[in-house]
Amino acid sequence: MKLATLKTGGTEKAAIRGPHGYVLLEALGGGWPTDLLTLLREGKLDELTAWYRGGGEQELAAKPAVAVEEASFGPLYREPSKIWGIGMNYVIEESELALVPPGEEPVGFMKPATTLIGPGESIQVPEGFGEITAEAELAIVIGKSCRGITEAEAPSVVAGFTTALDMTASDIHARNPRFLTRAKSFDTFLSIGPELITVDEVGDVLDLEVATAQDGVVKHTNRIRNMRFRPWYTVAFHAAFMTLMPGDIILTGTPGAVVIRDGDVVECHVNGLQPLVNPVAALPAAAGAVAG
Repeated sequence: MKLATLKTGGTEKAAIRGPHGYVLLEALGGGWPTDLLTLLREGKLDELTAWYRGGGEQELAAKPAVAVEEASFGPLYREPSKIWGIGMNYVIEESELALVPPGEEPVGFMKPATTLIGPGESIQVPEGFGEITAEAELAIVIGKSCRGITEAEAPSVVAGFTTALDMTASDIHARNPRFLTRAKSFDTFLSIGPELITVDEVGDVLDLEVATAQDGVVKHTNRIRNMRFRPWYTVAFHAAFMTLMPGDIILTGTPGAVVIRDGDVVECHVNGLQPLVNPVAALPAAAGAVAG
C-alpha cells in the first residue's frame, strides 16, 4: 500500500494510491483521518492495511482519483515529534561490511521539524554560509510507539519507508564535527515524500536501491544491502535510548552528496516509489536576518 499527502483546495490531505491515481482517504467513507500523521498516531494504519488487503484495493478503482501526473504533493506530514539521522552509512561493496569494527555505532544527528518541505517546494540555499550539499536517502517512518525493542521486532513498529533529501551546510560541519546538527537545521533542509510505502509491500528492504540525482543525471547510487547499519538495526538502536513515536522519521544515510546552487534540481530515487524532486533557490542574506 502506498500513501501520500496531496495539496488540494488550499489544504494538505492524506490519499491512498489506486490503479488510476490517488484517492483521498476522506472519499473512502468510514471516517478515516484526513492527514497521515493523525492516521499513524491514532493507530489506524493496520486497520487501513487490512481493509486494503481485504478487498479495498479493488474498491479504489470506483472512487474519484487524482492522476499521478496531475498530483500536487505536500510532505507526508509537517510536524513529527522528532527527526533523527545517521551518516557515513554505506560501503561500496557488501564484502566491505566484514571490515566494519565490532562495536562501531552510528554517527547521529537530529533535525527540527522546521526543516521540512515537500516535493516541488524550493530548497533555499542561504547566502553567506558556504557550500550546501544535498543527499538522497531512504527514510524510515515509525508507526507505533516503542522502546527497548529487538532488531527482529523492528518491522512490527515501522509504518513504512519514503524518499528523502537531506541538506547540509558542509562548510559549517567542516569547521568542527560537533556542528553537524546546526549544519543540517536550516529551514527547508529536509524534503520528505511523495509516497509512503508500507512494510508489507516492500519485500526485502535490503534489495532497495537509493540514488542521488542532480539536474536529471544520477550522481550516486547504492543498495540498502551495503549499509553498515541496516534499517531494522537502526530502529532498534534508536529505540534503545529513547521512545520512538508514531510519525517519527529516521534518515538512514546517503550513497553520495551533491553540491547544490540556485537553479539546480535535485532528486531522490528509490525503486518502487515516486521520485522526490525539489528545485533549489537562493535565499538572500537579508531574508535570514533576525527580526526585531
